[in-house]
Formats: sequence, structure tokens, C-alpha cells
Amino acid sequence: MLKEASAQATWAGLLAGLVGFASSFAVVLQGLVAAGADPAQAASGLAVLTVAMGLCGIALSVGTRMPISVAWSTPGAALLASSGAPEGGFAVAVGAFLAAGALVVAAGLFRPLGRAVAAIPAPLANAMLGGVLFGLCLAPVRAAAEVPALALPMLAAWAIAARINRLAAIPAALVVAVIGVGLTVPAGDVGPIIAVPVLVMPRVEAAAMIGIALPLFLVTMASQNIPGIAVLSANGYRPEPGPLFTATGVASVVAAPFGAHAVNLAAITAAICAGNGAHPDPARRWWAATVAGASYVVFGILAGGVTGLAALAPPVLVQAVAGLALLAPLAAALVAGLAEGKHREAAIVTFVVSASGVSIAGIGAAFWGLLAGGALMALARVGR
Repeated sequence: MLKEASAQATWAGLLAGLVGFASSFAVVLQGLVAAGADPAQAASGLAVLTVAMGLCGIALSVGTRMPISVAWSTPGAALLASSGAPEGGFAVAVGAFLAAGALVVAAGLFRPLGRAVAAIPAPLANAMLGGVLFGLCLAPVRAAAEVPALALPMLAAWAIAARINRLAAIPAALVVAVIGVGLTVPAGDVGPIIAVPVLVMPRVEAAAMIGIALPLFLVTMASQNIPGIAVLSANGYRPEPGPLFTATGVASVVAAPFGAHAVNLAAITAAICAGNGAHPDPARRWWAATVAGASYVVFGILAGGVTGLAALAPPVLVQAVAGLALLAPLAAALVAGLAEGKHREAAIVTFVVSASGVSIAGIGAAFWGLLAGGALMALARVGR
């Protein structure tokens, strides 16, 4: 097995792991905190989620000899941040995490469910995703107004680094933000570097199943799992999707009681591990995804220090880092959601309702946005 390892694939895997973690861990933390997690629970969720996706990626890559990259659901974390804490607290959110993971397992085992998710009109799915992401994407503007001494250098680093290499933009912004916090924020106790897993007994509430579990399942499938398969296919790999969905769903179910929201196939970092940059020989690129998984395990073990450092920063600055990481996905979602003229009205209604943040009967805005847009699209079809 090690005979197929290479320095090029190792470097690509380390890059994918660093970009995957550094570019969006702030989104995950923000989502868990918004869902009601206390600092210990948030650190546990980030740690267990990162280790789970690392181990899952290693197992799938070694088992299939394909570069199967696994990640967390960044759009799912943004959904949590926009939905807020459910009535009943974090235990209810954890119950929804379990249910969402079980739905992914079902989608892997039963093809009709997977096909049903894929059949959701793309304009509505993308518009819902855009609405979920929109709120956090405003955070960099708020940070520039509220903490300019910290936010403006971070934004400048992001803009300059993006002109050189887009993959370096978020890590550069993160480094400048950490330096700024170290120089201007009074020193505090970061806490233990190694996070301690905290078991949260899940509670099942109907409103959370509809308002959190179902949208979390949909955005995870539509914006992570299905694009992840597409990236592999574009690079010449043809894995059977069902077992991959099942494996990531099982990892989600196992990790959920410790505060982890969703494990899924990677999309962006998958391109790093599956492309020519990982190795000229496609048969040897699986090593890149394996190394990326191993790096995630290390980052997960050290997640306590990451969470403690984030807790010392002004909350709006952490939100700003998360917002910068979501600008590209927001742009892609809006372009795809509004591209078709005949569905544009339904898509913009879906976007507006999803972005509103309203909660009706304890059910979050993402569900109502999809429902409103779907009803408008159905009405238009009847009219035609």
C-alpha cells in the first residue's frame, strides 16, 4: 500500500486538509453555538466531527483505492447559524443531527430516496442554499463597522491573497485575524488544547425534525454529497454513490451525540485530491485523500485550542471569517438559482423566505422557503 504513496500526493493531501479545516471551522463553530451549544459542547462537536470525517475519508479511500474526500457540511452549519437555537436547547438540535444522518443512510440504502432528493428542482435547492448562507455573508460588513482595527486588516489580507491563490485567501485572513486578536484583545485562558468529547443525550421534537433535520439533510445531499460524486466523476472515477452516502451517514449518526452536525462527501477539497495536481497517475491519487483524512484527525484532536482561541475573539470577527468562507458558495448558489428565467420568481421567493430567518411553529425559514418556492413553481405549471 505504501508503495503507492508519493510526495506529490502527500503535499496535495496536506493542502486539502489545511484548506478544508481552516477555511470553514469558524462556520461550524458559529453554527453549533447558534444551535445552543455551550463552549465545551461546541469544542466537542468540532473535535468529534473533524476526527469522524478524517477516519471516514481514510477508510473509504483505502477501501476503494479512490480519492474519496470527506468533509463536514459547511452549508449545514450555516443553516444552524441562521436557524438559531431550537426550543429545548442543544439536545433537541442533536436529535435533529441524528435524524439527518439517518436520512443520509436511508438515501444510500434506498435508491428511490436518493433519486427524490436529486429531483428537487435545482433553482429551488440553490435558492434555499443561498438564503441559508446570506445572513453569515453579511458578517464581514458588520465586523468592518464594529471592530475595524481587527476586521479591515483581515479583509485586506483576504482580498490580496485571493488575487494570488484563491485557496490561500481564507487561511491568510485567518492568520491576520489571529495576529490581530493576539495584539489587541486582553489575554485570556484558551483552555485545554485537546478537546474532551461531551455526550449530549438527544431529544426528539417534531418541529426540529421539520425545521432542522430535513433542511440539513437536503442541503447536505444537494450541496455536498451529489457535487462530491460529480467531482469524482469529472476526474474519471466512478464509485457507486450508495455505499459512499451510507458510510458518511453512519459516521454522522455515530458522531451526532457528541455535537457533530453532519459528515459528508467533500466537493471543493475533493478537487484537490482527485485532480492532476495530486498525481499524474489517477490510480495513486487515493493517497492524497488518505493524507487529508489523517490531517483532519490531528486537527480534531487539537480542536479544544482552536475553540478556546475563537472564544477570545469578538464574536462578530469569528462570524466575519465564516462569512468570507461562504461568499463563493453564495455566489454560485445565486447564479445557479436565478439562471433559468421561467423559474426565477419561484427561486427568488425561496431565497427571500429562507434568508428571512423567520421561524413559524418552531420550524426554521429554510423549510418554509423551499415550501413557498415549490408552491409558486407548482402554481406556475398549473397556469401554463
